Amino acid sequence: MSYYVSWRCLFLVLGILNSMFLSCSGCFIEERAALMDISSWFMSVQYMVPTSWGGDDDCCSWERVTCNSSTRRISHLDLSQDLTPYSPSMEDESSNLNLKIFSSFRELQLLDFSGQEANLQNFEGLQGLSKLKYLDLSDNQLFGGIPRSIGRLVSLEAINLNRNNMGGALQNIGFQNLRNLRELHLRSNGLSGSLPASLFALPFLEHLDLSENLFEGHIPINSSWNLRELYLTSNQLSGSIPASLFAPLYLEYLDLSGNFLQGPIPINSSWKCSSLLKTIRLSDNKLSGPFDFFWIRNCTKLKQIDLSRNTDLVVQVKMHGWVPKFRLRTLKLSWCNLDKSIITEPHFLRTQHRLKFLDLSNNNLPGSMPSWLLTNEVTLIYLNLANNLLVGSLDLIWQHQTNLKLVNISLNLVEGQLSANISLMFPNLVVLDVSHNIISGTIPPSLCHMSNLSVMDLSNNKFTGKVPSCLFTDCHSLDILKLSNNTLGGKIFDGASSFSADLWGIYLDNNKFEGTFPRNLSGDVAIMDLHGNKMSGELDTSFWDLPELRALSLASNGLTGGIHRGICKLTLLDMLDLSDNYFTGRMPNCSTSLYLEFLSVSGNSLSGLPDVFFNSTYITALDLSHNQFTGNLDWMLYLTQISVILLSRNNFQGQISSNLCNLQHLSIIDISNNILSGSIPPCIGGIPFGLLDDAYEYDGWPSGGSSTYELGDYGVDSLYSSEYDLSGFTFTTKGNPYTYGRNFFMSMSGIDFSANMLSGEIPKEIGNLSHIKSLNLSNNLFTGPIPATFANMSEIESLDLSKNMLNGSIPWQITRLSSLEVFSVADNNLSGCLPATGQFSTFDMNSYKGNNNLRSCTSSSGPMAPNGVAGSVADDSDPILYVVGAISFVLAFWATITFVFCHPFGQRLILKL
Repeated sequence: MSYYVSWRCLFLVLGILNSMFLSCSGCFIEERAALMDISSWFMSVQYMVPTSWGGDDDCCSWERVTCNSSTRRISHLDLSQDLTPYSPSMEDESSNLNLKIFSSFRELQLLDFSGQEANLQNFEGLQGLSKLKYLDLSDNQLFGGIPRSIGRLVSLEAINLNRNNMGGALQNIGFQNLRNLRELHLRSNGLSGSLPASLFALPFLEHLDLSENLFEGHIPINSSWNLRELYLTSNQLSGSIPASLFAPLYLEYLDLSGNFLQGPIPINSSWKCSSLLKTIRLSDNKLSGPFDFFWIRNCTKLKQIDLSRNTDLVVQVKMHGWVPKFRLRTLKLSWCNLDKSIITEPHFLRTQHRLKFLDLSNNNLPGSMPSWLLTNEVTLIYLNLANNLLVGSLDLIWQHQTNLKLVNISLNLVEGQLSANISLMFPNLVVLDVSHNIISGTIPPSLCHMSNLSVMDLSNNKFTGKVPSCLFTDCHSLDILKLSNNTLGGKIFDGASSFSADLWGIYLDNNKFEGTFPRNLSGDVAIMDLHGNKMSGELDTSFWDLPELRALSLASNGLTGGIHRGICKLTLLDMLDLSDNYFTGRMPNCSTSLYLEFLSVSGNSLSGLPDVFFNSTYITALDLSHNQFTGNLDWMLYLTQISVILLSRNNFQGQISSNLCNLQHLSIIDISNNILSGSIPPCIGGIPFGLLDDAYEYDGWPSGGSSTYELGDYGVDSLYSSEYDLSGFTFTTKGNPYTYGRNFFMSMSGIDFSANMLSGEIPKEIGNLSHIKSLNLSNNLFTGPIPATFANMSEIESLDLSKNMLNGSIPWQITRLSSLEVFSVADNNLSGCLPATGQFSTFDMNSYKGNNNLRSCTSSSGPMAPNGVAGSVADDSDPILYVVGAISFVLAFWATITFVFCHPFGQRLILKL
C-alpha cells in the first residue's frame, strides 16, 4: 500500500513540475518551432508576418494563435488571407508548402490557411490532427483530386476547399467517415462525375456548397437529410428536380441555378413549406410548366426568389385577393414566361413593402410605366424593368427615392424627359440606364451633382443640344458615360480637355458633334468612342496625356491629314479604329510598335507598308481595305494570332506565299481587288477555318475591357457589367456586304481572293475546308476543272467561281452541298450537264451564263445559249446514267441469248428462221 502511495506522490510531483514548466516556458517547444517554420515560409514568399511572432517565448500570446488554457497546447491557428498584401508567383517553387508543417499541433481544432495561394503538398501530413474540427484551405492550389486521407480526420465539422484547382470525382473519397460534418464547401474547382448519395446521408450535414464545378447527372436526395443550405450552382446537373428536395423541414437556402435541370418544379398547393425556408434560387436552367406563387403562400420566412432565365417556366403571380405571409427582399423573374398582370394588376407586388431587389426584365410586359413601384412606401434599391413593352412618360416616376441605387428601364417605349432636378430625386443612384427608349429633351446639368453615380447610359434616345462639360470634369464617381445614337451636338466634350479621375469610358458615337479635337486631352480614360460624328481637321495627338487609353474609335468622321506620330505614345492601346476618314500618307513608324489587337484604317487614302505601325504577334483583327497600300504580303507571315484580315482594294502585288498556311487561327481573309498573281498554295486546305479551340474562341475577339459594379449587400445578384464592344468588320458574301461583330465572330468564316490575277488550277485541298461558309475566287485566271473535293465543304453557303477560265464539267458530287444558298460559275468554259438536284434546283440560269457548252440534261435540250437559255441536247455526262444504261444493255442481251438457245419456243423460232 505504501508503495502505491509513493508512486501516486511521484506522479503528483511530476504533474506539478510539468505545470510549472509550462507556465514558465509558455508553450510547447515543438509547437513554437513549427510556428517559426511557418514564419520562415511567409518570409520566403515575401508575405507579412505578425510582429509578435518570435518576440516572446510564450507563443500562446502571439497574434492569431490560441491555446488551450489547461494544456497550453495550440488549439486555434488563424493564418487567413489578410496576412498577404500580394500574391507569390505560382511558378515560384518557394510557394510550395508541405502540410506536414502543421503536424506538431496535436490538439489543433481550427486551422484557417485560406487565401494564401500556396501550392499545398502532402495532405497526409494532417492525419495526426485527430481533434481538428474546422479546416479552411480555400484559395490555394491543391492540385489533383480531393485527398482520400481527408476521411481520416474524423472530428471534422467544417471543411472549406473552395477555389483550389482540384479535379476528379467525389466517389470513394471517404466523406462517409466524417459523421460529424456540418459544412462542406467545394465551390469553384474542377470536380466532375455524379453526386455520391453517401454525401447526402451524413447525419449532421447542414451546409453543402458544390457550386461551379462539373458535376452531372441527377441529385440523389432523400427525405431524411438534415441540410439547411444546399448550393449546386453552375454545374451540369440534368434531369428533373426531385420532389424530395422540398421535403426536409430544416431547409433554409436552396440554390440550383446554372444547371441543365428541366421539367416542372415539383411543388403544388398541398406542399407543406419548411418553416425555415428563406431562399429559392433555380435560375439558369431549363425548367418548364407552371409555378404559382399560391403554392408558397405559407413560407412565412421566404426572403429571396430567383427563377430567372427559365424561358419555358410559366410564372403565375395572382394572389387571389389575399396578402401573402412572406415579405420578400429579392425577387428575380427575368427571362421567364411571366404573368403579364404583375404590372397591370399589381396586387401581389403592392404587398411587398420590404422589397429591395426587383428584376422583371426581358418578359415583354405590356402596359404603362409602374410609377407605384417608386412611391415613398417602397424601399427598393435595385429596379430592373429592361427589355419589356412599357409605355408612358418618365414624368410619372420622378419621386424622391433615397434608397434607390439602380434604375434600368432600357429597351422599352418610354417617352418624356429627364427631370431638371434629378439629383434631388435619386441622391444615391449608382446606375441610371434609360437607353433604347424615346426620351427627348436636353441633358440636365443636375446630373453632375449625383455624387454616387457610376454608370449613366442615355444612349439610343432622342436627346438634343449640348452635353454639359461638368459630366466630363466634375462627376468624380462617374465611370461610364454613354450618350451614343442621339442627336447631340456642339463642340466635342463641350470644350473640356481634362477628364475627371474616375472616368473610364466615354461613348459619344453617332451624334452630331463637330469641330476639331482638343490637342491637350488628359485623364485616365480607357475607352473613347467618338465614331459617326462630324469632326474635322487634323488629328494631332502629340500633347495627349491619356496613359490608360485602351480603345479609341474615331471612325466615320471627316478627319484629314496624316496619322500623327504622337499616337505612338498610347502604349496601352488595344483597339484603334480610324476607318472612313480622309487620312493620307504613310502609317507612322513608331520606335516601339503598338501592341494592338484590333486595327482598322479602312476607307482612307493611306499608302506604303502598313506593318511598321503594329506588333504583328498581337494583332487578331486587321482591316486595311480601301486604301493605297503597296508591296507584297510577306509581312503576313508574322501575324501568328490573326483571325480576321481584310486587305481588299489596295495595290498589293506578288504571290501568295505558302507561309500563309501557318496562320492557324484564321477565320476571315479578304485580299480581293489587288494585283496578286501566281497560284494558290495547296496547304491552305490545312487551315481550320471556323474550327477554333475553346480557349481561343473566348479570347479571339478583342475587347477593350469591362467594368463591374456591385450594389448593396446582394453579392453577384446585383452586379451591373459594362463591356466595350467594337462596331464590327465588313465582309462580302452572297454578293452583299455584311457587318460582323462579337456576336457573329465565331459563326462566320470565309475566303475572298477575287479580282486579282491568280492562275493555275484550283487546289483540290481547298475541299478540306469543311467549316468554311464563303469562298470567292471569281475574276481571276484559274484554269482546269472544278475540284470534286468541293463536295466536302459541308457548311458552305456562298461559292463564287465566276469569270475565270475553268473547263470540264460541274462535278455532280457538289450537289450534296445542302447549305449552299448562292452559287456562280458564270463566264467560264465549262461543259456538260447542269446539276439539277438538291439546292442546285433553286439556282437560276444567271449562275451558269457565259458557258456555251453547258446544257440541261433533264429534258431533250441542246447547248446553253449565250443568253443563258438551255438548248435541247440530251445529257450523257452523268456517270450514274452511264452505269445504269450499261447494266440494262447487258441484262437485255443475256436474257435474249438465254431465251433463244435454252427455251423450247425460242429454239423452234430459230429453226423456222
